[in-house]
Amino acid sequence: MSKSETRILLTGVIGQVGGDLLPLLQPFGSVIAADLPDFDFLDPASVRRFTRDCKPNWIVNPAAYTAVDKSESEPGLAYAINAEAPRVLGEVAAELGIPVIHFSTDYVFNGTGTKPWIESDSTGPLGVYGASKLAGEQALAATGAAHLIFRTSWVYGTRGKNYLLTILPLAFQREELRIVNDQHGAPTWSRDLARLVAHVMGMITETSTASGVEEAVRAVQGTYHAVNSGETTWFGFAQEFLRLAAIARPDARLARLIPIASDQYPTPARRPVNSRLDCSRLKQVFGYVMPSWQESTAAVVEEVLSGPNAKF
Repeated sequence: MSKSETRILLTGVIGQVGGDLLPLLQPFGSVIAADLPDFDFLDPASVRRFTRDCKPNWIVNPAAYTAVDKSESEPGLAYAINAEAPRVLGEVAAELGIPVIHFSTDYVFNGTGTKPWIESDSTGPLGVYGASKLAGEQALAATGAAHLIFRTSWVYGTRGKNYLLTILPLAFQREELRIVNDQHGAPTWSRDLARLVAHVMGMITETSTASGVEEAVRAVQGTYHAVNSGETTWFGFAQEFLRLAAIARPDARLARLIPIASDQYPTPARRPVNSRLDCSRLKQVFGYVMPSWQESTAAVVEEVLSGPNAKF
């Protein structure tokens, strides 16, 4: 199938990962942005209808309900978007004979221990958000659709609501900031996840035979962990991007960071203490290693503070 004939249904185009995926998927064919009002995750019939009508060759689904704390009081909404919608997409994909690329989270684990989680480890979500994302993984797999699920963590970028874009402006405004320092994981740039998807799609497209990409995906289907290399804490992450901000804005006075324990910053939803994810399978199957979290943090700070689209 030629690029001009390939159609890719992309959800969540106004989100962090979806927004970064949009330009990177265009070289593969025609990208159809699935969005309101015609495509509504709270209306499964509209999802089925829109997907069938656009006749895609791929479905890429980064859309999610990611309000971790609000999900505790809005479980119906979390499950509708994070569990029911992937099931519907999987059912239509199985019907059409096309693959689905889906995203999940480190929150499917209970966060105990210090060892990075591997894909086959037992899950045990601590709250509604993680439980709804795990249900989405299971629902998609149960449809029989060819699928790839990328579990990631601590996603941030140059758009949307994320940790870096929340803390960085506050650091220019306040004298001090209290930052949790006992939760461990890898900050992951949304653009690195988009680049990963483009790499995987390109690899599968190039290696697929006359049987097509669906069978090529089935040969490697399943769950993969995908985070930036290395690890830190929320405090370490903030410390690094404020260090870079001080270099970019030498005349600015930035907040002093104070490390605190999780119990000093109570939230409606419990957070995993250990969000480390082992990405060995990603390297083994696709030959792909994500950049270090420090390298990507530097690129984002440069874009946010000094690039032509500097935000403040």
